[in-house]
Amino acid sequence: MLCKPDLETPTIKAMLDTYHTSKLCSNQCGSSLVQTIDAPLPLVWSLIRRFENPQGYKLFVKKCTMVAGDGGIGSVREVMVTSGLPAGVSVERLDKLDDDKHVLKFSIIGGDHRLVNYSSTISLHEEEKYGGKTVAIESYVVDVPAGSSDEDTCCFANTIIACNLRSLAKITEQMVRKAK
Repeated sequence: MLCKPDLETPTIKAMLDTYHTSKLCSNQCGSSLVQTIDAPLPLVWSLIRRFENPQGYKLFVKKCTMVAGDGGIGSVREVMVTSGLPAGVSVERLDKLDDDKHVLKFSIIGGDHRLVNYSSTISLHEEEKYGGKTVAIESYVVDVPAGSSDEDTCCFANTIIACNLRSLAKITEQMVRKAK
């Protein structure tokens, strides 16, 4: 199962086709979520690109420790998750970081959760249709755990990602207001 958002503009469609298209195996699901942000792209990217600091905008991250690398491609982080989620730790590797195209991709490579073979890509672009606002698109692919359904797995992941994207928007929009 692969859920796609409404393709409202040619640019969003092009971004989805370029960075957010994945072939799914029979035991996988995935989705793409879109968030418009009333903040300049460089500001939004400055939070996204800091692999060593996901707690800068992700609500469910209590603490992050770099296990390997300096935040560049191949770096590995150990993320301590806030209580209340069905996990305590996630070990994640940075697979792609493109400062020119504003694309970041990471994979979960360990931890005490059920997100096996999880891979996520986030891309940013400015969208003229929305007055030059930044558009963030985040997509993922993950194995569906035994005893779970595609719908339940996607619903869980979509909820977390949607919260993170809303938080990113709120934080960067507040930064813009404070700077005025």
